[in-house]
Amino acid sequence: MSTRFSTKQAFLFTVINYLGVLIGVISTLFVYPEDKDLLGVFRFVDGLAQILYPIMVLGASTALLNFQPKLEPFLQRKLFSYSMISIIWMTIVCAIGLGLVYYFDWYSNKQYYIYAFFIAICLAYVDLFKRQATNLQKLAFPTFFEKIIPKLALPFVFILVLYFAKTEQQGLQFYTLSFVLILLAVGTYVFKHFKPVYTLQYNDLFQKLSKKQYYQYSLYAFCASLGSFFAFRIDSVMIPHFISNEANGDFNIGVNLANALMIPAAGVFTLYSPVISEALKKNELSILKEKYVEVAKNLFFIGILMYGCVLLGIKDFFELLPTGSKLMPALPVIYLLGANVILNISTGFNTEIIAYSKHYRFNLIAILLLAVLNIGLNYFILTQTSLGIVGVAYASLFSMAVFNCSKLWYIYNKFKIVPFNNIYAKVVGSALIILTILHFFPLNDFWIFGFVIKCFLFVSVFGGIVYFKEWVPQLNVFVKNILSKITKS
Repeated sequence: MSTRFSTKQAFLFTVINYLGVLIGVISTLFVYPEDKDLLGVFRFVDGLAQILYPIMVLGASTALLNFQPKLEPFLQRKLFSYSMISIIWMTIVCAIGLGLVYYFDWYSNKQYYIYAFFIAICLAYVDLFKRQATNLQKLAFPTFFEKIIPKLALPFVFILVLYFAKTEQQGLQFYTLSFVLILLAVGTYVFKHFKPVYTLQYNDLFQKLSKKQYYQYSLYAFCASLGSFFAFRIDSVMIPHFISNEANGDFNIGVNLANALMIPAAGVFTLYSPVISEALKKNELSILKEKYVEVAKNLFFIGILMYGCVLLGIKDFFELLPTGSKLMPALPVIYLLGANVILNISTGFNTEIIAYSKHYRFNLIAILLLAVLNIGLNYFILTQTSLGIVGVAYASLFSMAVFNCSKLWYIYNKFKIVPFNNIYAKVVGSALIILTILHFFPLNDFWIFGFVIKCFLFVSVFGGIVYFKEWVPQLNVFVKNILSKITKS
């Protein structure tokens, strides 16, 4: 099996993502609460862009990752070029559709549509370029621009609006320009390492690659991508319409903080994609099973360390902040969406296994199931109950549980593998027992910083048990490497 997975790229990818999360967390704690209505507006623009850009891409980026390795170098370049041209045509389709929605006034906040449209164009091409960078195993640089620039641009816009008398419209213009910068930087980088073929003739490409198969896969990927938005991001569009932009700001504060738990998984899932694809094509199921269990257990271990600290200390931490009273409404959302993230990463790369197998169409079924559940539950909660954004978070957690169970069942049915074993169960059980004990431990009654001791005890005790029992071998390797460097110095 190929060793295309790059440890260096995984490390850089993770570092960049954590840097982006750090910037996002600082902004969420100290900047965004100062104007949650404005935050709701920007999240609406982002949400609408997230609807539009999968339509513009129409699955071309995922198809590129799937079909390009099967082609000779020249045809690989032509496939990349064809993908770029197809985005242009779909952008025209999106412009017509968005124009109709604007003209007939079918939805609120229409004054923000134009910004979402141009951001979507940038996202469409950045997504394609990132897929090409993934094939080249050069993902760090595009990731830096994609993850860092928006995280810097948005708080900067807030500062301009709050303290330098800039208007909301000027802020939106600056924010949109930041995505243009990302597109130019990532495009220049990819073109430097991979030259497209500038042509409109693609007969030789589709003699080698079945056009029917290409479009079938592209349409599947498009439906899955668009379904993913309705499953995971529809809240940012529904909440402003049914409640308010301010409520959307509260919800997105919770989203921003909970999503920090997802970072360990993001790099692993992205960089393991070529490895999973190759293992399935060669029918190397023993290797696939080994990696499946290993990755799921590792990600749960890292995720529960962070989520445990959130459960034990974030409320007390908020009370110490100058923006604490404005952050408190997001607290239940953080708890629920944090559990949502742990549930998602703890089942490993089940989506990727299905996506790169001959059974890839099931992902579409699972995504559509999740989308229908999420939209239906959100609509019911927002129109028929007074639960508000907390109800939306409950709906997300329930939908995610159904989503992951359906994928686990399908993978076991087709491949007879699961991402769990006895050691994994011991890791989960130990984490839950230690969290329960520390939750009821009355340190906070005696000291304002008692939550720090609780978090330290959880990380130390749980991490120590896992280390000495060698339940997560990668932890032992990591610790030994650190100790070796310390002793040498």
